[in-house]
Amino acid sequence: MEINGVFEGGGVKGIALAGGVSAAMKRGYTFHQVAGTSSGSIVAALLAAGYTGDEMKDLIIRMPFKSFLKRSPIYNAKVIGPAVRLLIKKGMYSGEALEQWIYGHLLAKGIRTFGDLRPNQLRIIASDITQGKLLVLPDDIAQYGIDPSRFSVAKAVRMSTSIPYFFDPVMIRQKIKSSANAEPFAKQFYYIVDGGLLSNFPLWVFDRDADTQRIPVIGFQLVGKSDQQMHRIHGPFSMLEALFGTMLDAHDERYIEQHNRFRTVKIPTLGVKNIQFDLSKDTSIDLFNSGYQATDQYFHKWTMATYEQNYEKYVLRRHKDQHG
Repeated sequence: MEINGVFEGGGVKGIALAGGVSAAMKRGYTFHQVAGTSSGSIVAALLAAGYTGDEMKDLIIRMPFKSFLKRSPIYNAKVIGPAVRLLIKKGMYSGEALEQWIYGHLLAKGIRTFGDLRPNQLRIIASDITQGKLLVLPDDIAQYGIDPSRFSVAKAVRMSTSIPYFFDPVMIRQKIKSSANAEPFAKQFYYIVDGGLLSNFPLWVFDRDADTQRIPVIGFQLVGKSDQQMHRIHGPFSMLEALFGTMLDAHDERYIEQHNRFRTVKIPTLGVKNIQFDLSKDTSIDLFNSGYQATDQYFHKWTMATYEQNYEKYVLRRHKDQHG
């Protein structure tokens, strides 16, 4: 049976989403269309490219998280180095290593651009902080004069995973119509960052599609993110981490609880933090197994008839109330 999958962002905890994919596939479900934010965009992109949940498990367990934390040696001087880089580059680390990692694995399946996929097969959420608006890629990239079908999937993933202040934002230069009226060079760019800033769990992305009722939408959400753990603030960088982590943990939660429990797989994340880049192999496997077990239990009780009833009750009725 076909389903549309939506994957929440959650940093290194994304391997739990791969466990969810694996369980769904082993129960006979196939993914028609997928969407994701941040680490959820990595899983969605790999899934759209043709990777199975078990293949993703191997890739992500071997994912060199620490190698993604790259910056020039000149910025490694204690305290002042990262601060200077943050001032100049707008991030403590480059996101290029992650982009190249995902590019290589997509290329292995013959995927470079969104044009290599079926129309609407993959949607990735990012945030334009220059204009203060949410982007659904690839379609919204057309606003910047870029052909969506020729836009790099790996670049979209990098945009969606660019945690503010932690990784460099992706910059898109504005089209200059007249040199006489051009802005100063430094102001000629749009800054694109992590989609979690505006929607970390975009269940809504398929609700405008005509086939939403025919093909059910199932969201994979990472829960237990705070686990009553306090953020330890011991400097400006740990404060930025705490601010963004708090925002991700709270974002979309009320919306999900009130209207979308019936179509959400809740995956316990075992107290792992978003940017815990020193994750051990054992913990990675535990996260994968957590995603597998939660999804297997969800689909054990799931039926299309119940889904349709709840969709009518909670989604269509709410849409009618909002739009008249």
